[in-house]
Parts: sequence; C-alpha cells; structure tokens
Amino acid sequence: MAFREINGKMVEATVAPGQRLFSQRGAMLAYQGEVSFTPNMAGGQGGVMSMIGRRVANEDTPLMAVEGSGTVLFGHGGHHIQVIRLSGDTLCVEADRLLAFEGTLQQGTMFLGSQGGVMGMVRGQVSGQGLFTTTLKGHGAVAVMAHGGVIEIPISPQRPVHVDPQAYVAHHGDVRNKLSTALGWRDMVGRGSGEAFQLELSGSGAVYVQASEEKL
Repeated sequence: MAFREINGKMVEATVAPGQRLFSQRGAMLAYQGEVSFTPNMAGGQGGVMSMIGRRVANEDTPLMAVEGSGTVLFGHGGHHIQVIRLSGDTLCVEADRLLAFEGTLQQGTMFLGSQGGVMGMVRGQVSGQGLFTTTLKGHGAVAVMAHGGVIEIPISPQRPVHVDPQAYVAHHGDVRNKLSTALGWRDMVGRGSGEAFQLELSGSGAVYVQASEEKL
C-alpha cells in the first residue's frame, strides 16, 4: 500500500484487507470501495506515549484509522502535498503538517529540547510552532503538507543546513537540530522568524523546506 500523487495537492492511497493507514481528520476527499474511517487517539504503533505527546503538543484531534478495500483520495486546505518514502529510517515532521501515513510505520513524539537544549525549547516560542514533533520510523510512505511547494535539501557532515523555523516541514536521517541566533536573549524574545534566528541541522540526511513561511 502506497500513496500515488495525483497532482500537487492530492494523493491517492490504495487500501487492502489486513492493512491500515492513518490520516489527519478531515483529509479524506473521496473514496471508492468498502473503506472505513475510525478515530484513533493512539495513532499507528505509537501507543499511549504517542497519544500523550500529541496532547501536550495541543494536538487533541485524533487521527483517523483507514481500513478496508478500495482507494482513498487525500488532501487538506488546498495545501501542497509531498510524499516521503522511508526505508527503515526515522522521519521527524511537525504534527500539523502530517496528512497521512502507512500503518507499518511506528509513531512517536520527540521533544525538540532534547536535541537543542534550552535553545531548542525557545524555538517553539519564537517560531510559533510546538516544542514537540512527530516521529515516524520504519518502512512505508508518509504524505506531508506545506505551503507553496517543497524542496529536499541534503544534509552532510561537511555541509549543515540552516533553515527558517517556520519554513521547516520535516527531516530524516542521523540529524541533530539546534536553534542559532545572532541576537541576544532580550532582542530575540517576541521576534518573528528570519535572519534573527535559524534552525541549524547537522549530520547526515535531508530536510524538507516549504516555499512559504505561512503557518498551517
């Protein structure tokens, strides 16, 4: 079961008996066949800890478990959709940018401060995004949402990537994140994104960046 990109704002998923996928509530546009949609607070294989993480991140809306036999069209708000295929690695993606993913993937929650220290915690306040991000690990496909299209930028040990936090969509690989700024604490508090501070991603992997800084 995988996602097929119909156009930049719509994907089609094939649902087969004994398999399952999860989607954001309200993401279903149309479907054919015998397909059911059931609220699922745990979301994939993440269990209770995944549910708690999403609660803390103010993501109270449950994911929908999609099962049966047929095809489903997914899209949301006219946003651009990017399909990312994982081959055993881990994808970190902002929860509100997650459109749908295959049930073969294990879902979890990562506290950004665990990698970025205090500055990682500040990122959530300055960028307007949460302190938590959703992780998906294993083999399967993920459909994420963004504004104005998405570009994948490789990250290597010799070439770290600096991203505007509000332009950040997701990243995968052996990557560490850190918020860097050229301003002092007093200057940074209350400011928006841009040159004042950047999210530094280092290691080996890739980061997905959207064309617009507009929040979903």
